[in-house]
Amino acid sequence: MSPTQSDDKADADYRLRLTPEQYRVTRCSATEAPFTGQYWDHHADGSYRCVCCGALLFDSTTKFDSGSGWPSFTEPAWGRSIEEVKDRSHGMVRTEVRCAKCHAHLGHVFDDGPGLNGLRYCINSAALDFAPGQHADSTGEQG
Repeated sequence: MSPTQSDDKADADYRLRLTPEQYRVTRCSATEAPFTGQYWDHHADGSYRCVCCGALLFDSTTKFDSGSGWPSFTEPAWGRSIEEVKDRSHGMVRTEVRCAKCHAHLGHVFDDGPGLNGLRYCINSAALDFAPGQHADSTGEQG
């Protein structure tokens, strides 16, 4: 299926608004190098939003140091903020995590996390913006 004219316009908009690294990660499903992203060792209080569309994704209260070199979270800010897609690239099967609103590639989720659900959302810093002091409630609204 060929891209539509609106897809071309959206892609052009992303190319203008995002840095080359942000575009490569979010629109081309790339991965930034570990220990290089802006938020891998970030400990401020607030919430993390999608760099492409501004959707609320993760709250700092669920962020933890996984030792992986990428920002890691035990759960999304609310149930419908992300979507999961089977990823069979690189000779393995993983679960890709995308923004539910704009489908930007964020990273992957693994079952080796410390939280109650045992999940580790391993997210690229290039896919995130940080909103200091703002937290999400259970509906995905910020307060």
